[in-house]
Amino acid sequence: MKPVSGTNVRDYIRTIADFPHEGIMFRDVTTLFADPRGFRMAIDQLLHPYAGLRFDKVVGLEARGFILGGAVAHQLSAGFVPVRKKGKLPGAVISESYTLEYGEAVVEVHDDAIAAGERILLVDDLLATGGTAEAGIRLMERLGAEIIGCAFIIDLPDLGGRKRLEAMGMDVHALCSFEGD
Repeated sequence: MKPVSGTNVRDYIRTIADFPHEGIMFRDVTTLFADPRGFRMAIDQLLHPYAGLRFDKVVGLEARGFILGGAVAHQLSAGFVPVRKKGKLPGAVISESYTLEYGEAVVEVHDDAIAAGERILLVDDLLATGGTAEAGIRLMERLGAEIIGCAFIIDLPDLGGRKRLEAMGMDVHALCSFEGD
């Protein structure tokens, strides 16, 4: 990857046409992660709306949400909790299924990862239909967490994820959006 000189997070995101299949415009954040200035900019901007608020845990959605969530948790001096695909966590877990365009998927979290009343920031790279984020929120609610916000690098507004999460009463923050995807 060649270095990017950008003034905003969107400048660091590469678009790959027809991936993973024809007609999809894949928004690749690995170029953002690879650039120290871009990555720092993204983490700082993800945190900005929540300046001065206290968080106990940052919850990252598999898989790129782990990269962002770990960095955000470090900056907040908070713990980090991964929400993983089914079968990836050892020990006792709780599960939540959600619908995909081509079927159903399941995410899990350890049943002792969150204590009731803990304040949570949910983080992922992309908000599309909102199914994965909704499943993560439902897991946190079942554990008694207070979800303070949901932060994303990219919003694809035409797919309705933001509206879906806002209908659940969630505060949604995204650094950039790509229309028509």
